[in-house]
Amino acid sequence: QKKTVEVKKSHPTYKVMVLEAVTALKPRGSSKGVSRQSIKKYILENFEGLHYETGYKRFMGSMRIAIRGLVDSSKLIAVTTSSFRPPSKAAPKKKTEKKTVKKATKKTVKKTATKKKAAPKKKTTTKKAAP
Repeated sequence: QKKTVEVKKSHPTYKVMVLEAVTALKPRGSSKGVSRQSIKKYILENFEGLHYETGYKRFMGSMRIAIRGLVDSSKLIAVTTSSFRPPSKAAPKKKTEKKTVKKATKKTVKKTATKKKAAPKKKTTTKKAAP
């Protein structure tokens, strides 16, 4: 039997840390975003227990996945490929109801198939034998 041991982390999830970093670093009214490097720097300064020095690839991979998940769920907006900003609260996205537009149905007139005249049969002529 395997015993499961729960290890308490001394930091929140990467998604929470990234969101906190972006909202703390984002100057109001700026259309630029917060870069990945500044997000990383903020997280390393404000959260402990990340093991950045020993697990660099793991840290960067987790941060990358968290950013991608936040962008996909529309909690972050990608300004460029490497800078992000929180969505504007002034204009939240509302679900727009699709209006059903009824197209005017055109009456299709069925054309009667015109019968083509049968091609005239070729007359077969028999050659008379030469005397």
